Amino acid sequence: MELTLTTFLSIDAVMQSPGAPTEDPSNGFTLGGWLVPFADQDMGTFVSQWFSHADAFLFGRRTYEIMAGFWPGVTDPGDVVAARLNNKPKHVVTKTPMTTDWAPSTVIDGDLRTAVEQLKALPGDELQVHGSGRLARALHDLGLIDEYRLWTFPVVLGKGQRLFSDGALPTSLELTSSRTTSTGVTINTFRPTGPLRQGAFAVEAGAEVTHSAAQLPAAQLLR
Repeated sequence: MELTLTTFLSIDAVMQSPGAPTEDPSNGFTLGGWLVPFADQDMGTFVSQWFSHADAFLFGRRTYEIMAGFWPGVTDPGDVVAARLNNKPKHVVTKTPMTTDWAPSTVIDGDLRTAVEQLKALPGDELQVHGSGRLARALHDLGLIDEYRLWTFPVVLGKGQRLFSDGALPTSLELTSSRTTSTGVTINTFRPTGPLRQGAFAVEAGAEVTHSAAQLPAAQLLR
C-alpha cells in the first residue's frame, strides 16, 4: 500500500482543530472550526474520491479519538467516508494506554518505521493518514510518506499546531495535481523527489548584464 497524508491547513500552515471550536483546544487554541465556512460540494466530492482508495488508516491518538467520537454514528451505507472509516483497519500510534472500541482497531506502540513498513507491505491501495500532526511529522522525517494531499484554506490563524515545525527533514517535492474549490480552497498533491535541491543565480564575469524580470533573482525583484 502507498502511504498518503491528507491535511487541512490555513495559509500560515496551521492544522489544529479545523472542524469545530472544541475539536482540539489543546494549548489554549480557541480558533477551531475555521474550515466549516468553506465547505462546499467540491470539498465533499474530492474527499469521497480519496477515501474510496483507503484500505487501511493510520492515526495519532488524538485524531483517532476525535474520529471515533463521530463516525461510528454515521451509518448511511452510501456515505463513502463513513463506510471506509467504520469498516477498514485502523492503526493508532501511541505510547499512552487506551481503549480501541471502534473496530477494527489496533494500537502501534513499538518502532514506528518497522510497523509502518510492515503495513505498507500488505496488499491494498492506500494506507491513509488524516490530520495527526505529530504522527505526520514523524512519518515525514522517516521518509515514509508517498503522497502529500494538502488543502489550503484562505484564512490566517496566527497560532496553533503547524504541519511542519523547525527541524523537519529538508525535502524536495513534485506537484502532481492542483485543484480549487468554489470557495477558494486550493488542493495540491505532492510526491517527494528526494533531498532538498539548492541553487543560486549567477552572472558570468565580464558578460554584458541585461535582465528580464524572469532572469532576476527574487531579492532584486522585491527591491
